[in-house]
Amino acid sequence: MTALRPATCETNPISCRLWVEPQLPGLSMNGDFIIGGIFSIHNYMILEQSNYSTQPLQLQCSGKELQFARAMQFAIYEINNRTDLLPGISLGYDIHDSCAGVPMAVKVAFALANGVETVFNVSESCSKSGSSAVTALVGESGSTPTMSMARILGLFGIPQVSHFATCACLSDKRQYPAFFRTIPSDHYQAAALAKLVKYFGWTWIGAVRSDSDYGNNGMASFLKAAQEEGICVEYSEAYYRTQPRSKLERVANVIRRSTARVIVAFLAAGDMRILLEELVRNPPPPLQWIGSETWISHPEFLRFNMCSGAVGFGVPRSVIPALKSPWFTEFWERSFSCSLKKQTGSSVGARECDGSEDIRALQNPYTDTSQLRITNMVYKATYAIAHAIHGAICNDTQCDRTIKLSPLQILEQLKKVNFTMKNGFQVSFDSRGDPVAVYELINWQFKKDGALDFMTVGQYDSSKPRGQEFSMSRAISWMGGQTKVPVSVCSESCPPGTRKAVQKGKPICCYDCIPCADGEISNATDSLDCEHCPPEFWSNERRFSCLPKPVEFLSWEDPLSIILTAFSVFGAFVALSVAVVFYKHRTSPIVRANNSELSFLLLFALALCFLCSLTFIGEPSGWSCMLRHTAFGITFVLCISCVLGKTIVVLMAFRATLPGSNVMKWFGPPEQRLSVLVFTLIQVLICILWLTISPPFPFKNFKHYKERIILECRLGSAIGFWAVLGYIGLLAVLCFVLAFLARKLPDNFNEAKFITFSMLIFCAVWITFIPAYFSSPGKFTVAVEIFAILASSFGLIICIFAPKCFIIVFRPDQNTKKHLMGKVQSKSL
Repeated sequence: MTALRPATCETNPISCRLWVEPQLPGLSMNGDFIIGGIFSIHNYMILEQSNYSTQPLQLQCSGKELQFARAMQFAIYEINNRTDLLPGISLGYDIHDSCAGVPMAVKVAFALANGVETVFNVSESCSKSGSSAVTALVGESGSTPTMSMARILGLFGIPQVSHFATCACLSDKRQYPAFFRTIPSDHYQAAALAKLVKYFGWTWIGAVRSDSDYGNNGMASFLKAAQEEGICVEYSEAYYRTQPRSKLERVANVIRRSTARVIVAFLAAGDMRILLEELVRNPPPPLQWIGSETWISHPEFLRFNMCSGAVGFGVPRSVIPALKSPWFTEFWERSFSCSLKKQTGSSVGARECDGSEDIRALQNPYTDTSQLRITNMVYKATYAIAHAIHGAICNDTQCDRTIKLSPLQILEQLKKVNFTMKNGFQVSFDSRGDPVAVYELINWQFKKDGALDFMTVGQYDSSKPRGQEFSMSRAISWMGGQTKVPVSVCSESCPPGTRKAVQKGKPICCYDCIPCADGEISNATDSLDCEHCPPEFWSNERRFSCLPKPVEFLSWEDPLSIILTAFSVFGAFVALSVAVVFYKHRTSPIVRANNSELSFLLLFALALCFLCSLTFIGEPSGWSCMLRHTAFGITFVLCISCVLGKTIVVLMAFRATLPGSNVMKWFGPPEQRLSVLVFTLIQVLICILWLTISPPFPFKNFKHYKERIILECRLGSAIGFWAVLGYIGLLAVLCFVLAFLARKLPDNFNEAKFITFSMLIFCAVWITFIPAYFSSPGKFTVAVEIFAILASSFGLIICIFAPKCFIIVFRPDQNTKKHLMGKVQSKSL
């Protein structure tokens, strides 16, 4: 704080004599108990900002602070006239002016604590311990002078109740044990402002503050709360009204160049005035102002139209009806530009006040009782002290004025006060000396005549449950009278389907919108991360919703299924057709010569092989998974067993033609049937064990494809599956070896040659099936298995039965016993 200059007193000797000398209170009245008061009636200001280095500080009278002093005086008059509060006791007051300066505030604090001496005297003052000039103190207005006073008064235990010092630091009882206040701490206001900014979706803001305890502590609390709400600050500038003009210009230029359209101003009224006057010189783009309680309800600023639409929290408005009454000489003369002829020191050359001046016609902060916000805080503070005195010296019926009351007793009683004012306001203090934080949300709106005015549009009550503290009561008029909420963001909101990626080296509110990856979604605006869809779901094209994955299997409607079905039915039809031909010509030599019984059984088995491929088509289920593999395994073993039986018959027939051989009696028709039955029963046993221990089951495969589900049949026991295939392969290899050995046996129509070719095709198909089975994706795995079944089945029926059918149908002349025998004889020769 710049030291006060003696030359100032020359500009207004009445003010200096009346207000500035600490040992001479500006207003005083005797009483049984004296309540001190200190207000910033005058402010030391630089009137012109053109020359900071040479211009002296000037005293400026504050109508609002004068109203505060008057409210305290009025409250004491009102209390003295009550019968229910301090009956028979008169309260007095000593009201001083601090001139908004720390040095003057400290002087007053010592004066009030030490009697009337402005200098502490060890020899005399120590004997006065416990006998201060006042029992308690109302004030100060500013946080910085209040902190200095509170430290001094706390040493003496003198309670101080402030009406306007909002710095959250004053809640620290270790530093300020005797401090109380009727206005909420900036801790609550900062939190409320952060919630307000978040409520309207502003994430990119500017911040400017007073370079003082009030501004620095308040802005620190706000920035912390804003960070928790995800709000970014483009700039945070500080300014104090006595700093060089270059600093003010720099702050103004930062505001003009900023991209943030919302600015939070935690400024004292004097600093805000100077900043706005500087911005008016070269107006910035339209800004949405968010104000602290010091200036948001100050009528002086309504002349700045650039702040139209400003919003901020102020203490609730109240009414003190009898407060509008006579005032001081200085105020009268300054308001009406006249001099009272009986007053010395009046302005030279001013006209003489003639009594025609009408107080009701004045429009200034002092006479305006429609916006009694902070004034009501003074009113409450005075009443709080009166209730504390009442609690210390009064019982239910009367008060004892003889009790020697110490400030410490008042201090203890203040901690307990809890009452309701006549105007409906509750007064109490928590353990930190703070009241319940209740604010009105104030909006600057244009009236019909085009002038700005205050309008209450909402409320904030810290006593309500979390999340319900803030409420709106009416629409807000935004900057320039707009009805649409202004936008202030560093980056546009990321739509659903994207996530925010912070730009390198910039605040978190500056980001790029990155589309979610496949299988991930974000269904909200400004999502920080994309969420994975559940396993059975997949993201839609725009990545904002999870849709059920399509389930893939070889369905009946699939073109590939239709083709395979056609081939399966055709193969079964061919097998039945061959059986009909063989049955019709069952007595013909070529049918009888090739073991007709095994041929019919083989044709039946082949028809089943063709048809079993149909079990692989359609949606897998528990029974279909078990049926498809077991039916395939058993029918193919039945088929191969028949082929193996026919091969053995060829070998045994050749052995039977040798002299003295009776081998055919050991492999006649009953033995052939038994061999087929035994071979087939072994496969049936393997299938039963497989189905009992760990059968195949339907399974949803999520790994093969990310965007769809493969519905397939899991094998259950891999050993069971490979045992089934291995047994089929074993029989096929055995059949191939035997047929290969018998391929050159002399015969008119040696069936072993065709069996060799059929087994060669069969083995080739199933050997190539294994790698194709494991490499084919999704439904094609099943298609490969069906193809292997059809290919091997067609190979058997074509190689074994096609030559015979050709002779029966197209070369009947060769279907004779003579022809067959003749061929044998010629070959033998």
